[in-house]
Amino acid sequence: MASSGDKSKNSQSDNKEKKRKESILDLSKYLEKNIRVKFAGGREAAGILKGYDPLLNLVLDNTTEYLRDPDDPYKLVEDTRPLGLVVCRGTSVVLICPVDGMESIQNPFISQE
Repeated sequence: MASSGDKSKNSQSDNKEKKRKESILDLSKYLEKNIRVKFAGGREAAGILKGYDPLLNLVLDNTTEYLRDPDDPYKLVEDTRPLGLVVCRGTSVVLICPVDGMESIQNPFISQE
């Protein structure tokens, strides 16, 4: 037979589990849409978001990786590499943005010569 102290411990652990399951981001509006993801370490990829979880693990389909310059790891080159279906680990995701409605602009802090 469980004591009243055990019941309160169980309800507290249930509340903690409910809080953990809530995601910080609502990515449901990006399901089945093209997104671009930047990862810790500088890698970038774009693909169709098929699924995600509260830990920000992502499933991308038709994924393309944007390759970096071998001399400058922070600079992207025009080369890409098709990856197909990819599971992205949430702990390495730094940035998620939609491909549609995004445009590249010149860096205003670099002097134009």
